[in-house]
Amino acid sequence: MNRFLIICFFTPILGVLPLWSQTDNRGAEPPATNEHPEDTMQTPPPVTGANYPTAVAAHERTNYLSYGVVFTSAYNDNVQGGLSSHPISDISYSVAPTIEIDTTTPRLHWMGSYSPGFTLYQRTSGLNKSDQNAIFDLKYRLSPHVSFSARDTLLKSSNVFNQPSFGTGVAISGGAQVPNFSVIAPLADILTNTGSVDLSYQFALNGMIGASGTFTNLHYPNPSQVPGLSDSSSQGASAFYSFRISKMHYIGVTYQYQHLLSYPATGLSETQTHAVLLYYTLYPTTHFTMSFFGGPQHFDTVQPPIPPLNLQLPETSDWTPAAGGSLSWQGRLTNLGGSYSHVVAGSGGLFNAVHLDSATSSFKQQITKTLTGLVAGMYTQSKVLGSPQLTGFNGHSVSGTVSLNQSLLRQHLNVELGYTRMHQSYDGIPVLAANPDTNREFISISCQFSRPLGR
Repeated sequence: MNRFLIICFFTPILGVLPLWSQTDNRGAEPPATNEHPEDTMQTPPPVTGANYPTAVAAHERTNYLSYGVVFTSAYNDNVQGGLSSHPISDISYSVAPTIEIDTTTPRLHWMGSYSPGFTLYQRTSGLNKSDQNAIFDLKYRLSPHVSFSARDTLLKSSNVFNQPSFGTGVAISGGAQVPNFSVIAPLADILTNTGSVDLSYQFALNGMIGASGTFTNLHYPNPSQVPGLSDSSSQGASAFYSFRISKMHYIGVTYQYQHLLSYPATGLSETQTHAVLLYYTLYPTTHFTMSFFGGPQHFDTVQPPIPPLNLQLPETSDWTPAAGGSLSWQGRLTNLGGSYSHVVAGSGGLFNAVHLDSATSSFKQQITKTLTGLVAGMYTQSKVLGSPQLTGFNGHSVSGTVSLNQSLLRQHLNVELGYTRMHQSYDGIPVLAANPDTNREFISISCQFSRPLGR
């Protein structure tokens, strides 16, 4: 339903906007997008919500079809978390075929990838499960001054470490409205779906307006695996105005709305937020971006009765500051990214929406022609909105990954060695409280083949 409403909202606009760029010459095609590239404004990260690139510039490419298979073996010292009285270690084996296509034309760029998989455990065979990863990303320039983009990510997993972000570094986003997946049940069945659509119109040489819609869904198919956590969902909408002071400097304002839902066993938690944020973005070079945003955010939240009192609590309403910043530098042999935000966000599986402080960082270096190193980390702190009785659900998460990737056979074969550590402190969440630490050492061997695609 959420996706249906977003499509219904944007489809009439998409039907009208191409007409703006047509001429009277029998419906001639609009000019190519590179007719005046120096005049085209960029859409600043605080309003797009898109992730920064994680590859070094030397590895970036377009117009290709890639396919292969990835084999991973890992030792995990805590495969059952709080479901056991003490940590249980095990060795896992995963296989995942992969296929990815990337197509670029002067007006269109779209990328799609799909990777099913299966994971086996040497001792705890009850954890054996299949995985699904699918990503779709489209950018289309309807006219020289009107752009549309859409993204959707679907993940069905039994092991959070099998997510692509744990193999390539954490996702770095400069957005002020991003999904909250910071509370992590490491080895539990999980289904997440995240999507967004964006529309922007450059109405003047240095002026741009735009609108976007977002949705996220978090679902635990087997609640017995995640005692203390619950399903959640969110829908959001925003509008922005951006002004280009110079080629390097952008300023603007954005209004953002969120409808945040959480589904604990005692009922429905519902929160609505409204925020007006000012932002500034700096583009020193084509591969370096730095952004800051800040402003007031208002929230109204209603939550179900809290055991054991089972008293219906009154609606909570308040103002809170929202702020954040991010940077991305993509050099030929180096990629560096980082972000921080303080906002009201979705529950991420907790009892209600939260005050979220989130910081992420990623550093990737091509050491030699065939050897690449990665260091990535994430810190989040969640404070549940509403009654003081919910402080037991408050907590924080810290994770870090280091890895080395060696390319062989003309980059068709890659061998990666890595280590991940994760610590979570949530005293009121049984699945996390008993054994909060996880250490994982892994080796991954991937065979990848690709071929260029013509236009």
